[in-house]
Amino acid sequence: MALATVLQFSFAPVAGPPTRRRQQIRSSADRQALFSRIAPVYDNLNDVLSLGQHRIWKRMAVNWSGAKEGNNVLDLCCGSGDLAFLLSQKVGLNGQVTGLDFSREQLIVASKRQQLRAKACYCNLKWVEGDAVDLPYPDCYFDAITIGYGLRNVVDKYKAMKEVYRVLKPGSKASILDFNKTTDEFRTSIQGWMIDNIVVPVAAGYGLTQEYRYLKSSIQEFLTGEELEHLALESGFSSAKHYEISGGLMGNLVATR
Repeated sequence: MALATVLQFSFAPVAGPPTRRRQQIRSSADRQALFSRIAPVYDNLNDVLSLGQHRIWKRMAVNWSGAKEGNNVLDLCCGSGDLAFLLSQKVGLNGQVTGLDFSREQLIVASKRQQLRAKACYCNLKWVEGDAVDLPYPDCYFDAITIGYGLRNVVDKYKAMKEVYRVLKPGSKASILDFNKTTDEFRTSIQGWMIDNIVVPVAAGYGLTQEYRYLKSSIQEFLTGEELEHLALESGFSSAKHYEISGGLMGNLVATR
């Protein structure tokens, strides 16, 4: 596949990267800069830290989306493209997959991965740099939407969910995979211990200690499964169900428009 074919980016004007700071990561710009910094090693770290289990969870998320042959689907906050590639196989050559992310560096990694994949269906993929709270698509445009480990990192989650609702076709589903914020103190302590004693030390080997310390606070500030269900319903979805997976360490929200 020719490089010119693969690099189907649609770039919005973006300011230069913020300078690195040690203060808490709060703003959208802070989070954008973080994911741009970790882009070169993001896939490798996911494999190491989850022992490859993240691939199973992502397949589950894609299956819950209801995407099928010939559909036009969106992988929002697509990162390096894992869910987008799975969706590509689901919808086939007659379908269309858009991977949208606010990190240009993550999209470059996704595009390079696309070049290395031989399956013809991957020609149905395009990568777009954009904002989850201001999607550049008309109402009722997509047949399915996935978000993998992305909603937690959006500052205005309600606005993002309203946008997901807006661009989905009636009766279609959004499938949202992320860390599960539990109210169970024991599981919370296990999750915190794993981040402090496994995730951060491993990330330190890549020079990304501060970046992965953010993970713990982002989970603490995230929504519980019940709160995610309420968020979806308040955003207009007709039904919403949150499923705990992997012993409650992960969760997947399925919301139907």
